[in-house]
Amino acid sequence: MKTFFRSKATIADETEIERIIRRMAVQVVERDGGTERLMLVGIRTRGVPLAQRLAAAIQAMEGEEIPQGVLDITLYRDDLSAIGPQPVVKETRLPGPLSGRVVVLCDDVLFSGRTVRAALDALLDYGRPEAVRLAVLVDRGHRELPVQADVVGKEVPTAAHEHVEVHFQEIDGADRIRILERLPESESATGDESAGRPQKEER
Repeated sequence: MKTFFRSKATIADETEIERIIRRMAVQVVERDGGTERLMLVGIRTRGVPLAQRLAAAIQAMEGEEIPQGVLDITLYRDDLSAIGPQPVVKETRLPGPLSGRVVVLCDDVLFSGRTVRAALDALLDYGRPEAVRLAVLVDRGHRELPVQADVVGKEVPTAAHEHVEVHFQEIDGADRIRILERLPESESATGDESAGRPQKEER
């Protein structure tokens, strides 16, 4: 049976997300004392526009263009068998060698930590950076693995039955962060999808 969710609250709109990303950009630069070694790598899917926007914000502040990459972690997930018999693997694209770089992995939501673990496995197959940092737009807690973000845009306390949904203009046609709550089985059985569905399983 499908799991259905309905919107509980919108916690950030386009203006607030822009402010959050500007603050994150400052923290990314200050974390390692400049931009010289930085490389931003977005975890597909919604980590990619986050990395792009952080790079643009850093360039606006520092006048330096930051290399950006895209990382697909499909084959590194620990639930690969649950995805289906033929998972769709998309392109991983890195802007250059990782050696000597401080790689900032970017993702929209940090939840269990399993996405980050898979991303580290995938990244290290391409080389050994000097350091790896993690920047997330939202940290919602409920960790299953010992993973901690270095840069957090917004901490959002949530219940286990809730879901954090991030939309980016580049992918979804709008910018917003919402909390969704799982419908009781009695309501889910009606098939009311108008309430909303999570964009992906949070990991």
